[in-house]
Amino acid sequence: MLVVDLLKFVPNKRPAMKKMLLFILLIVCRMSVAQDLSLYQKHEFVSPKGNVPYRILFPENYDMHKKYPLVLFLHGSGERGNDNEKQLTHGARVFLTDEARSKFPCIVVFPQCATESTWGSVTVDRTKTPLVFDFNYTRELKAPLQGTIDLVKKIIKEEAVDKKRVYIAGLSMGGMGTFEAVYKFPKLFAAAMPICGGGDVKRYDKRVVKIPFWVFHGAVDAVVDVKYSREMVEKLKTIGASVKYSEYPGVNHNSWDNAFAEPDFLSWMFSNARK
Repeated sequence: MLVVDLLKFVPNKRPAMKKMLLFILLIVCRMSVAQDLSLYQKHEFVSPKGNVPYRILFPENYDMHKKYPLVLFLHGSGERGNDNEKQLTHGARVFLTDEARSKFPCIVVFPQCATESTWGSVTVDRTKTPLVFDFNYTRELKAPLQGTIDLVKKIIKEEAVDKKRVYIAGLSMGGMGTFEAVYKFPKLFAAAMPICGGGDVKRYDKRVVKIPFWVFHGAVDAVVDVKYSREMVEKLKTIGASVKYSEYPGVNHNSWDNAFAEPDFLSWMFSNARK
């Protein structure tokens, strides 16, 4: 019997007992969440550009004789560090549901960016709100992103990965990294899902035309202005790329919550394959 059911049988005059049962419920819930996230194995990739801590989730009943899609997820600036845990804050549970595990068996990789760095080649003016970003893809690829791409290539080589079904998604700083990774490595990815990000509109060109995009952003984002996604969507349309855009009215920077709640978030992703 659940703790919430037991509360019905506790007399109103026994508030201490109710508090104890609620405390137990809280502990059980936290243990459940921790157990779920523990399915993401902890590893560290040694790269010439700097080591990359990462978590990796393998399908249930993983079989090296089969081929599985691979999903690369880039976290936001708030999850930077070297604890190899914070990067699972947003998005990791999407792939842990019973439906996802059974219907979309895949390998999922969550690398962690160092605190003092970023995924994308972008400078930020923090004196303004929303922040002002200057994207410039002529700059050298940042070490965390280069190390992550090297990591993905290593996993593709050593694990049971379907090379035609490698996907990338990311939020905020990770959404920016998603746009740049696709630009720099267009032959690697089958689809991209940048959330509240942005990119170098001037340099985006037909090299990405074969990659479908689903872009997400909150209409009143006070951190990363929605204009950055709008501009990228328009550029993708101009060059003839396949792009789907979801803009959420009244939603601030946490548009990832809306994105993850999209009923076809995973089905859209896995429906794409490189030809």
